[in-house]
Amino acid sequence: MQREAMEFDVVVVGAGPAGLAAAIRLKQQAAAAGSELSVCVLEKGSEVGAHILSGAVIDPIALSELFPDWKERGAPLATPVQEDRFLILTRDKARRIPNWLLPPLMDNHGAYIASLGNVCRWLGQRAEELGVEVFPGFAAAEVLFHDDGSVKGVATGDMGIGRNGEQKDSYAQGMELHAKYTLFAEGCRGSLSQQLMSKFNLRDGVDPQVYGIGVKELWQVPPEKHQPGLVVHSQGWPLPNDAGGGSFLYHFGDGLISVGFVTHLNYANPHLAPFEEMQRFKTHPAIRGYFEGGKRLAYGARAINEGGLQSIPKLTFPGGALIGCTAGFVNLPRIKGSHNAMKTGMLAAEAAFAAVAAGRANDELTAYPEAFRNSWAYRDLHKVRNVKPALKWGLWPGTVHGGFHMWLNDLGLGALVGWTLRHGKADHECLRPAAEMPRIEYPKPDGKLTFDRLSSVFLSGTAHEEDQPVHLRLRDPSVPVAVNLARYDGPESRYCPAGVYEFVPAEGGGQRLQINAQNCVHCKTCDIKDPQQNIHWVTPEGGGGPNYTSM
Repeated sequence: MQREAMEFDVVVVGAGPAGLAAAIRLKQQAAAAGSELSVCVLEKGSEVGAHILSGAVIDPIALSELFPDWKERGAPLATPVQEDRFLILTRDKARRIPNWLLPPLMDNHGAYIASLGNVCRWLGQRAEELGVEVFPGFAAAEVLFHDDGSVKGVATGDMGIGRNGEQKDSYAQGMELHAKYTLFAEGCRGSLSQQLMSKFNLRDGVDPQVYGIGVKELWQVPPEKHQPGLVVHSQGWPLPNDAGGGSFLYHFGDGLISVGFVTHLNYANPHLAPFEEMQRFKTHPAIRGYFEGGKRLAYGARAINEGGLQSIPKLTFPGGALIGCTAGFVNLPRIKGSHNAMKTGMLAAEAAFAAVAAGRANDELTAYPEAFRNSWAYRDLHKVRNVKPALKWGLWPGTVHGGFHMWLNDLGLGALVGWTLRHGKADHECLRPAAEMPRIEYPKPDGKLTFDRLSSVFLSGTAHEEDQPVHLRLRDPSVPVAVNLARYDGPESRYCPAGVYEFVPAEGGGQRLQINAQNCVHCKTCDIKDPQQNIHWVTPEGGGGPNYTSM
């Protein structure tokens, strides 16, 4: 059956900060020019903001460009940063680095602690007021192409398909959305964006993208334990010296604390479990006091682009562009990406509007990467380009090198840092055989400060239509047991923060991999870390996945 089609000037895939900023900028430019421009935003979450997960300390520089009067308009950024603390943790001690030693780039004053999901909800409302058509609950599942190979648009996934591929009574065919230009703002490790990078060789000549997994909780704590505007970051324990990562702890709102732990996904020990590292982190004597007497309200997890400038792919291709975290604009040492995501969305929108106004369609928006190269977003990433790759030397040498690099840039001596370090292996290539690495014994959760995966997934609001094809697909069904279990002791059961993967007894003896796809929080870690790249994450039915509140 031929699918119905809708025509737009620009289609945006993803209602995160990049996608919404792009849509808003397109409409703003059309209004300023007195012209009409049709813009559509597709969002796979059940509502705008449902799949948004971030710390988040937000640098408002891009928001101020998009809406100079954002405060008067009621944007949900109400807690300015008041104090920064940076801790180095050992097993039972915490040493604070004096603020005067920290590079000014690490100073968060002028930024705001907020829920990025709520910021996106607010941006979604502003987009609709400007005439953007926002369609939540519809997952872009397929890229469409013209005969000449240029991108024509996207198609949403069919609804009402049973697990075995049969059409159920609720079946509804997907719809095609055609556009002169399609902007992909899927976030980290977007499934369609990965296809586009492969088809158009967008990663040729750049370093592999490298990632972290961020595990986050939202807590309500007693007033006496709450310090609005307090920002605490840490490095060190509980991670071993050969594994990178760190924590964040942000006080905001009415007695709320966002706490998260990021584990770099280039770790070598297959026994390591990022979820358990997060739980163990909260038990540190310098940390646990913040949460005793409090209540955990929400939970989530998301992969994070950490490659920085040298891992950004070619941004354009015939008929479209990559924007925001789908291309990898996160500033890792600042632990911020939303400002760069919004800025790149705005720059791509300006290029797309100029092209449409000139009567063009389905060609390359070459003005966008050029504008990025001349923007503050590029300079933001250029200053910190050597921080992440230096960590391959170990936590302490890498941290010292990164700090030295940032100090020189802040002092206007960036020319003295003429080198750019390279990322080596992709994250999935870094695991070593389980027999070569020490086992890690994690303590059992107490249900008060530390928790298990399933009770955590419950707090994420994750829900999927259970009778649908599994969206976590194995390229070779034999690999999980024959390779991953035999060589790496089944790491998918540990790197997944949602209990999706578990090895269970098989009929006739041995074990088999069971995939609990209904638990998936769409973090994409399995798609990144699987040592054989055997797990392929594709979009489930629209509206499925987590339903984050104030995350």
